Amino acid sequence: MAAQTCVHRLTQELKRLKKDPPQYIHVAPCPKNFQTWYFILEGPPDTCYEGGIYLGKLVFPKDFPYKPPAIYLLTPNGRLQTDTRLCLSMSDYHPETWNPLWSTAAVLNGLLSFMVSEEPSMNTLKTSVQERKRLALLSHQFNAQSKIFCQLFPEWIRKEEDVDTTPFPDCFGLSH
Repeated sequence: MAAQTCVHRLTQELKRLKKDPPQYIHVAPCPKNFQTWYFILEGPPDTCYEGGIYLGKLVFPKDFPYKPPAIYLLTPNGRLQTDTRLCLSMSDYHPETWNPLWSTAAVLNGLLSFMVSEEPSMNTLKTSVQERKRLALLSHQFNAQSKIFCQLFPEWIRKEEDVDTTPFPDCFGLSH
């Protein structure tokens, strides 16, 4: 029963997100597992993330919406650690603060708000504004090396002439 509730809720949320997408947020479920969704956060204007695109994923438990998703950011951003479960009040790190009425859009809006803030947390990094701007510029190139990014978000792949062809350092584990 829990798995049916999860799939039903996620199906409804995906319909709403496709019909009325939140500003700066794009989602696509994993073709092999509907309980894993990938998302893009666009760096908002007038922030050090402007122009960047940040790939992440949500992993929903079988008893979602009664339990929160795990949240991951996969693109280096200078603010939040990558490839690790993020410690946020709306994530599986803090199930005691989860509210089943929160939508996926609300979770992703909360993540974006947290990302552009300077509020400390367990998974935050201390980098300069210049480094965050540099990572925003490199985010397109980094994401273009991700198979799942290219598969789920092909419209976000820049034309070859728009992308710096210098190889991105292969120190971030590009097997997403």
